[in-house]
Amino acid sequence: MNRDNTDIQQKMLITHAPHIWKGFSVSRIMYIVVIALLFPTAAAIYFFGYYSIILILVCVAVAVLTEFIIKKLRHKRFVMDGSAVITGLLFALVLPPRLPLWMAIIGAAFSIAIAKEAFGGLGYNIFNPALAGRAFLVVCFPGEMTTWVLPTYFNMDAVTGPSPLGENFSYQVERLQMYKDLLFGNTSGSMGETSALLIIAGGIILLSFRIIDWRIPLFYIGTVALGSFLVGQDVLYQLLAGGLMIGAFFMATDYATSPVTGNGRIIFAVGLGVLTVLFRNFGPMPEGVAFSILIMNAFTPLIDKYVKLKPFGYQGKKKNA
Repeated sequence: MNRDNTDIQQKMLITHAPHIWKGFSVSRIMYIVVIALLFPTAAAIYFFGYYSIILILVCVAVAVLTEFIIKKLRHKRFVMDGSAVITGLLFALVLPPRLPLWMAIIGAAFSIAIAKEAFGGLGYNIFNPALAGRAFLVVCFPGEMTTWVLPTYFNMDAVTGPSPLGENFSYQVERLQMYKDLLFGNTSGSMGETSALLIIAGGIILLSFRIIDWRIPLFYIGTVALGSFLVGQDVLYQLLAGGLMIGAFFMATDYATSPVTGNGRIIFAVGLGVLTVLFRNFGPMPEGVAFSILIMNAFTPLIDKYVKLKPFGYQGKKKNA
């Protein structure tokens, strides 16, 4: 073998598809997502005060530390690619604003150690890690995970109140003002889910960089709108209240736990919408977004199995004349 052929072979890299790189590494994608998440994070800090900063920092730190420890135990190289930061930040944003720190630590560690690393790490997890951690806490500490507070504006003396989708929730203002409060975030709920406007702003960033596929948020939100209309609910209220927006833009679009094809993602998103409407109107819990996403995560391999892309250049069988 001559020297030229040796040089060519050394420069060749045989990997699985895709083979065209557009300049977006995993770490770059992750940190763009972190930037997009700063919008709902800012709303969480503004409406729920200094404790939310501590809660967020603790969750992120525990997530990164847990991933580092697990990688060392598995004798794998630890890479600070930003995925653990996103998991910790997303997990914090779907927590009640006054959740005790020790519970948050348990949930963040579970998100990484069990929901992510136990399956093999980044790209191998079946369920969204942040939502899996939240579901774990809901089962273990149902009282604390359903205790909400009204916006405190940096006042540590929080006043408890029901979430917008709770049975005891009622607005004493005009409907237009109610929509305005839900849009901007001046209401009770999980830290990062109250401001629909800032969540959408972060989602637009992800869409503009093509980090996420438009099909999932569009068909998810659209299905919830249609389903809410059919069951006689206030459509705009159902869209703005609860965790629908953060779920549609930041949770359901997770690469590892959503289908790979366009049509598969539409099926996935419609399934999310149907489950969310059913949970909200006929289930024992008023929300339903987290468990809808986790359930559809389990169906992702099945969707990918039966909804496939046609091979490039594929032509159907020609009929005999």
